[in-house]
Order: sequence, then structure tokens, then C-alpha cells
Amino acid sequence: MMDACTKVTSTKSFEKQLLKVPDFIRKKVIFWIFLVETNGLAEVMKSAGYHDEPLKGERKGQRSVRMNKAYRLIYHAIENRIHIELLEVHKHDY
Repeated sequence: MMDACTKVTSTKSFEKQLLKVPDFIRKKVIFWIFLVETNGLAEVMKSAGYHDEPLKGERKGQRSVRMNKAYRLIYHAIENRIHIELLEVHKHDY
């Protein structure tokens, strides 16, 4: 998997979405990014609290991380590079 010192990048649309979510969700996303950049994605994926899981269908190749019961962070780990592209954070529909 990936080593520590993983570089996390984000899209402009992600940055706009991050401004619209509640402050406590924004802080959790920023903390998740800090953990990934400090400990590496493989270690953070082991944390049961985030429920990191692969997505299916149109989102195959992307992963979902739970920020809370309603909000999800969607990201894509780019192969052969040590960085992750954050795609979106949104309220999950049930």
C-alpha cells in the first residue's frame, strides 16, 4: 500500500464542498488528511472508526470514509504515486 508521508491533494470542487459542510465535519476531514499524511493511508485504513471501504458501480476505484453517520468523504488513491486525490465530501442519502 502507501507509506507515511503520503501527499493528499484535492480538487477545486472538493474545496468548495468543504466550505459548505458543518464545521465539525470540516475539522474531521482535515484531521483525516493529517492522519494520512502523517501515518500513511494503509495505517489510517485500519482504523475501524472511519469504515474505509471501496465503492462499486460508477464509483469503482474510489473509496468512502465515514465522517459521521450522515457525511462521507470520497477519495481515490492514485496508483504508482504517493498521493491521494480527494474527490468530494457530502451528506449521504439513506
